[in-house]
Order: sequence, then structure tokens, then C-alpha cells
Amino acid sequence: MYRSLHQFGSRIAPAAPAFATFASDVPVGPPVARLLPGTQPASFCDLVPPPQGGLIYHAYQTHSDLLWPLRTVARNALPSLNRARDIPGEDAALRKLAAACEVFVLAALTHDRPPFGIDAVTVGGETIEVVEESACTTPFATLVHLRKAMADPGPRVLIVAPMSGHFATLLRDTARTMLADHDVYITDWHNARNVPIIAGRFGLDEYTEHVMRFLGVIGPPVHLMAICQPCVAALAATALMAEDDHPATPASLTLMAGPIDCRVSPTEVNKLATDKPIGWFEQHLISTVPLRYPGALRKVYPGFLQLMAFMSMNLDRHLDSFRNLFHDLVNGETDKANATKTFYREYFAVCDLPAEFYLETVRLVFQEYALPQGKLTWRGRRVDPAAIRRTALLTVEGERDDICSLGQTLAAHDLCAGLRGYLKTHYVQAGAGHYGVFSGKRWSGSIYPVVRETIQMTG
Repeated sequence: MYRSLHQFGSRIAPAAPAFATFASDVPVGPPVARLLPGTQPASFCDLVPPPQGGLIYHAYQTHSDLLWPLRTVARNALPSLNRARDIPGEDAALRKLAAACEVFVLAALTHDRPPFGIDAVTVGGETIEVVEESACTTPFATLVHLRKAMADPGPRVLIVAPMSGHFATLLRDTARTMLADHDVYITDWHNARNVPIIAGRFGLDEYTEHVMRFLGVIGPPVHLMAICQPCVAALAATALMAEDDHPATPASLTLMAGPIDCRVSPTEVNKLATDKPIGWFEQHLISTVPLRYPGALRKVYPGFLQLMAFMSMNLDRHLDSFRNLFHDLVNGETDKANATKTFYREYFAVCDLPAEFYLETVRLVFQEYALPQGKLTWRGRRVDPAAIRRTALLTVEGERDDICSLGQTLAAHDLCAGLRGYLKTHYVQAGAGHYGVFSGKRWSGSIYPVVRETIQMTG
């Protein structure tokens, strides 16, 4: 039997804002369906049907271009408006105008990766400098090394970030916590709209290949940690490397809130992924990158569509957050306003996904359940998790995760039949939602010690 740990501690308020939803397990499509043809009652809108797949990106870009002059004016006016607010005797109208401009500017989407912003970390009571370096680069990803300026940075760990419409910097809190005791590397997936079409395709096979290549670059001994969506690829990569007796086969594999078997207690997100045939996703959600970008003519699942899907799941909370932000700015609640702005600057930085990867993930992981049914292949070769015999396995789930429900990640234990019981550990965090598994107080205070122990146990 594998070790099963359950944390039923006090109800700790999450560090992330209440409106935060990080639905990174699957590129969610169907919530956007109401915006597409055939989903609305007959009305005047039927005379002007919304753009389908190939035209969605162009419609978005046109809308963004039209708003750009207004946002530029608002952004340039802000310094003067903020200075004028401090003049004695100024009235509330000026504060409201400045707040409105700031909210309007914040609401714009960006397509560039924010910085990790981890300049130092505390180790043993001492502040250690952290430098962000590139250890390996391909057209589709960069292996980022968050190098600590110390002789013994700790066990090497590769964190596999999800390719799900946001950048790897959304795992900033995860990486910062891991840096206290480990030498951290992280997959930094590139925005597909910036990848020239000549670079070729990028599907689930290429994703898995990148994980194996990056493990080889880091070199043994190395530990692998996958968060959410990439748990399937991480398990597949470990199985393939174990079967080949590759020297860089991970010493430990940590799978956190990942969709190993979506047949277990399907969530609403899982059901949405199966409501439509794969052809619907390709027809309505795949678009072509406009000619102005380096990845012109590449087929992608646009990051702004993914963001729409995320936000539609908690739309009222997001609207309330922006209303509260406006009032906080007017009333001078600087700390509250800054917390909201920091979150949305990261949340509104979107990243396009290669069409092949998106469609294969939906079909193989969420519709056909290829891995748990023994049908997943890599380059035509069957993936067999039972080939894993020496890699310690830790699975982590959140009690209140409504994106990847209890049992879906645990399923990895049954698939890894070649592992002895003492090498298997399962941990359920009480009160944690999806985001709370890898960010916030529950992550740093309860889950991280279990991850650290698993890594230390295997050297």
C-alpha cells in the first residue's frame, strides 16, 4: 500500500484573491460556446453572426486596435491626474476620473511574459541572490534556471508549468517556495503567436519530448514536479525514460492536481470538454495568427479565448473585483488596490497555444482517456507507467478542487504498478481549491513540506 496523508488543519484564508480562478488543467472551450453560432436564441444577432475559428483572432485584434488610442490617452493622463488628486481642496470628481482611467488601462490584455521577479530568497536566515538564466532554448520553450548564488543550492528540481493560456510566471509563488531548499528549473513555454510557422508543429508528443530533453540538460540526479495539465506528459516522460533506463530518469515525480484519469468524479470542466466532438473545437476555437506577428499563419488556440472561458466561470466575482478596485482607488485604499492590480496584470497576460497541442490534449486526455486506458503513445510507442520502478511518486490533490476532482491525480498510483508501496505517497489538502494546491498559505505551510520530504527521501 502507498502512504496516504490527509491534512485536516484549520481553515486558512487563501493568499490568492477570492476571485482567482486558475483552471489550467484543460484549455476550456465550451463556456465560450454561448458567444458562437448556434448557441443563442433567434434575435437580431443572428443577422450578424459572430466570427468562427479562423476569423476570431482578427476580430479580437481589430477590437484591440480600436481601443488602443483610448487606452494610450488614459495611460498618459494618469500621472497628471494622480498628482492633481493630492492638491488640497480637490473634489471627488477628479479622484473618480483618475480611478476610471486606471481601471480602463488595467482591463487591457497583454501578450508578453511578465518577469518572475524573484531576485532573492532566504536560506537558513541568510538572503541569497537569485539570477534568472536560460539553460536551454527551443523555438517553443526556454528552460529557465533560477540560479541561487551559493555553492550548494540543493537538489535539482524541474517544475513543468502548464501550457494553458497563461505564462509560467503564474507559478511564481510555487517557484519562490521551492527555492528555499532546491535548485529550481522551470519550463517557460513561449507564446505560440511568436513562433514562426517554419518551426513546425507542437503537439503532445513534442511537449513530452521537451520534458525529457530538459531533464537530460539538467542531468542526474533530478526531480520532476508537474502542476495541473502537464501531469499526463510528466508521467509519460518518466515512464519512457524509465523503460529506456535513461540516466536522467527523475528520482522523484510529484504530480499536483493533474487530470491523470478524468473518468474519476468528472467535474463541470471535464463535462464541458466532452459535450462537443473534437471537430467542434477545431472549427470554432482554432484561429490563425495575424500577419503582423512572427508566428503569422500558425494555427493556435488564442489565449484570450482561454481567458474568456476562465472568467465566465466566475464572471460576477471578476466584475465585483473591478467595481471594488474603482472604489478602493477613489477612497485611497492603496494596499487593496495594489493587490487587485498585481493579480490582474498577471491574469491578463495571455499566451496562445499551438492548435495541435490544444486539440490533442482535449481529445486524448479529456475525451478518450488514453493514458489510463493504456492507449497513449509517444512517436507511435506505447506509454507504460508500469515501467517506472525506482522513481518515488507523490500525488497531491485539493479537497475543494472543482477543476481536477479528488481521485483524478491519485489514479497515477494504480497505473504505476511496478512501484513498491513505500515509493508511493498520496496527499489531500483539506480546504484547498485548485489554485491553493500550489500557491498560498496551504501550499507553503502544509503541502510544500510533504514535497520537500519526498525529494529528500530519494536524494
